[in-house]
Amino acid sequence: MKQKTIIAEIELPKDVTASVVKNNVTLKGKKGEVVRHLPSKKVQIMLEGNIIKVEAKNASKNEKTIVGSFESHIKNMVKGCTEGHEYELKIASLHFPMNVSVAKGQFIIKNFLGEKIPRVFNLIKGVNVKVEGDKVHVDGNKLEDVSQTAASIEQLTRIRNRDTRIFQDGIYIIVKDGKSIM
Repeated sequence: MKQKTIIAEIELPKDVTASVVKNNVTLKGKKGEVVRHLPSKKVQIMLEGNIIKVEAKNASKNEKTIVGSFESHIKNMVKGCTEGHEYELKIASLHFPMNVSVAKGQFIIKNFLGEKIPRVFNLIKGVNVKVEGDKVHVDGNKLEDVSQTAASIEQLTRIRNRDTRIFQDGIYIIVKDGKSIM
């Protein structure tokens, strides 16, 4: 069943400047610039003053979900260029002392479960990773890049072929974008 028109309006803060060119949304704020391409043939994105409008004419259920998704993406972009996104991970090493470091754009884990070969992850550009004691802080402008980096670090220490009730070593996400998950 088609509806007439679905419109979502996102009001921008005063310190954010925006530009929209052919569904390419660019936002600039005090934390930097965030650019995202939001492709859709039936959904238009327009900038009117300090309001971004996401509009679908003669919308079906599919276009309604696309409008809602685009609205959420733009809100995440606004938060990214004003406050930034931050994840926090906790290092848990019970059996072997694990050495975690960041060097030359790589996240390096040495001596995980007594392994001789270090586990290495190449960091995504635009994401800052800091290791402080038993905590790892991941922050940046783009929510997708920050969350993917945190998830990749967590998966880097995934334990296979062992009893996970006994071997609880690893690096685990404890705070997602300011919200505690513990």
